[in-house]
Amino acid sequence: MAKVLATEIRVGNLIEWDKRIWRVLKCYHVHVGGRGGAFMQVEMKDIEAGTKTNQRIRTEDKVERAFVEPRDMTYLYQEGDNYIFMDKENYEQLNLSQEFLESQYEYLLPNTDVQVNFHNERAIGVQLPASVVLTITATEPNLKGATATSSYKPATMETGLVVMVPAFVLQGEKIKINTDSGEYIERM
Repeated sequence: MAKVLATEIRVGNLIEWDKRIWRVLKCYHVHVGGRGGAFMQVEMKDIEAGTKTNQRIRTEDKVERAFVEPRDMTYLYQEGDNYIFMDKENYEQLNLSQEFLESQYEYLLPNTDVQVNFHNERAIGVQLPASVVLTITATEPNLKGATATSSYKPATMETGLVVMVPAFVLQGEKIKINTDSGEYIERM
């Protein structure tokens, strides 16, 4: 296992905390002016028990990253509440439940390459690509004269994910979305 600075923690990372392995669900840097200094606010889920916790970790502190075996896989298809992945090396298939994937399933389209992390031969997390391109299936119509201003509207993607997009983006268009924050990046 390797120690990393708290500022190097990312969504999807596995860390050891209180002698347990946790998957990072949300992570953001908080800087409080004046006294107190900066810290990382980390929401994580115990991979064994399924419990969630929020921790404040000072930016100068180091945390232990869990040793994981990453395997390159391709998402193939959905079967009920299960998502089927194929190992690119040996072509074995792996079923992961929607509950296991949490909100990550909303970024998955067939043939999406992902990295599945294993700990002691057990799947414990999926690392998505940094961004994905999805098609908008429903959004409000374009407002006349709308330009790249600060007005945003909700748009539903083909996977069911809802993203806030600029007013000029239309139904049927493909957009790039950041998988860490779930935010609109650009129109494709």
